[in-house]
Amino acid sequence: MQHIPPRAVGALLVNTTIWGLSWIAFKSLQQQGIHPLWATAIIFSCCTLWMLLLKRKSLREIGNHPELIYVAVASGLTNTAFNGAVAFGDVVRVVLLFYLMPIWAVILARLVLHEPITQRALLRIALGLCGAVIVLYQPAIGVPLPHDMADWVALAGGFFFAVNNIMLRRLHGVADGARAVAMLSGGALLSTILGVALAASGAIAWPGAIGTPSVPTLALWSVLFMVSNLCLQYGVARLPANITAVVMLVEIIIAAVSAWLFGAAELRAQDLIGGALIIAAPWLVRDRRVAAPA
Repeated sequence: MQHIPPRAVGALLVNTTIWGLSWIAFKSLQQQGIHPLWATAIIFSCCTLWMLLLKRKSLREIGNHPELIYVAVASGLTNTAFNGAVAFGDVVRVVLLFYLMPIWAVILARLVLHEPITQRALLRIALGLCGAVIVLYQPAIGVPLPHDMADWVALAGGFFFAVNNIMLRRLHGVADGARAVAMLSGGALLSTILGVALAASGAIAWPGAIGTPSVPTLALWSVLFMVSNLCLQYGVARLPANITAVVMLVEIIIAAVSAWLFGAAELRAQDLIGGALIIAAPWLVRDRRVAAPA
């Protein structure tokens, strides 16, 4: 039996931790007058520039792998969809619908990577999703089906996130730096395009002058998101898509616990129960053999 690579799982946990805490940054920046879409555009633009400075040879490799354009588009659509949906919709419903992503990941892994849809994979996904539903369930929101534009955008965001992760695994032979540049530049470009479109229509305000207090926050989270992206590259390329999909659900737990610690939410018994299911799912249900990419 080949065990799940612990370093790959650890890398994904670093990624999910950073994203689970990102609400702190976006909330702080929004209070300072920077809309989440503009904050995303600024942060991801900085990440792209820093990554290009660190990985100068990435541009040449990107030219040799045109499929990276799919990674860039999927990453950009994921970030713009999620941040836009959170800004305009019910946050609980948005997160729940976004994290239906494991369903899309299993289907896409079968179609693109030819990974079998085994009973163990289905049970693993079911456990993870049950944990997510337990954590996010609130009687007031009813059955978690899309009912407005924000809900549909969140659902689409989860699908594009699955596409992004599937393409990263398919392109595991491409250098991490090239894949990272594709993802970060896609997030920067598409969030900027969406921000301009919404600002031109009057839906959101144009970004004003960035005050001095915002600069350290933007700089810190630019570094953190760059680290997060590199961890995602490492983990996704070395784990089966159905395991990746479940591990990513840990972000919900990180967000819930951090919100409780900062007084933005109450930590309930259902959070602990659901969190235990989410975290344990990849290890409770193991495939007899987990193949790592060559």
